[in-house]
Amino acid sequence: MPASYWQGKRAVVTGGSRGLGRALVEALVGQGAQVLAVARNYDRLLLAAEACSGPGQVIPLAADITVPDQVQRIFSEVQQRWQGLDLLINCAGRSARAAIEQCSPEHFHAFMELNFYALVRCTQAALPFLLASRGHVVNIGSLASKVAPRYMGAYPASKFAVAAYSQQLRLELGPRGVHVLLVCPGPIARAEPRSYQTEAAGDLPPEASRPGAGAKVRALDPQHLARLILRACQRRQVELVVPGKARWLFALAQLWPSWGDRLLVRLTSS
Repeated sequence: MPASYWQGKRAVVTGGSRGLGRALVEALVGQGAQVLAVARNYDRLLLAAEACSGPGQVIPLAADITVPDQVQRIFSEVQQRWQGLDLLINCAGRSARAAIEQCSPEHFHAFMELNFYALVRCTQAALPFLLASRGHVVNIGSLASKVAPRYMGAYPASKFAVAAYSQQLRLELGPRGVHVLLVCPGPIARAEPRSYQTEAAGDLPPEASRPGAGAKVRALDPQHLARLILRACQRRQVELVVPGKARWLFALAQLWPSWGDRLLVRLTSS
């Protein structure tokens, strides 16, 4: 059996303690990678690390990526341990529910800080390593990186920014050997009950509290999605949309915005 593409590769995964981030850590370790798993909660990281099995290794590192000094500490660890890096997966993020007229600039700033600015910090710190290795940057966006559903507050704006940044990265750094993958998944299934932040929520309809703010798509299995992401990396794809049929909505929204709006409302209503 040929060796896995990921055998011996060095990876950093933010948001690696649960959900899709944890599934990505497990998938990489299972294929022989060395993984620095980053999250704020060390105990949860340790549990995730202990659950991993495979020829690779997972190193838990507690850090808050909204703090520049802690981002620097992550990549100082990379330099000390490996003197290089092959893969950065920017998976940390959060969602919420809010009526848009209730969203203050401070609400938007809080979401941009984690979902976008922290992603930029990590990417900037990783790029010298990835340029040297001709490695991969994976940015976990959302279906809300392409369309902005109702009642999701500042979340879509922060994820649209991730999509724009990913395009600029691949256009400028692709010719220099860095592969950039934007992942736009629908709602992801979780073992634990999902709860959403509701600051500035206003009086929201029942569908707003559901995954995807009521999106009529099946919740994605994180282990399956992790495998799709790693395969897309190996193929050096530039974008992965799951479910793929959402691309029709994206295209319609670009070509005929009013029709796109109608379809989006229909697909996120009871």
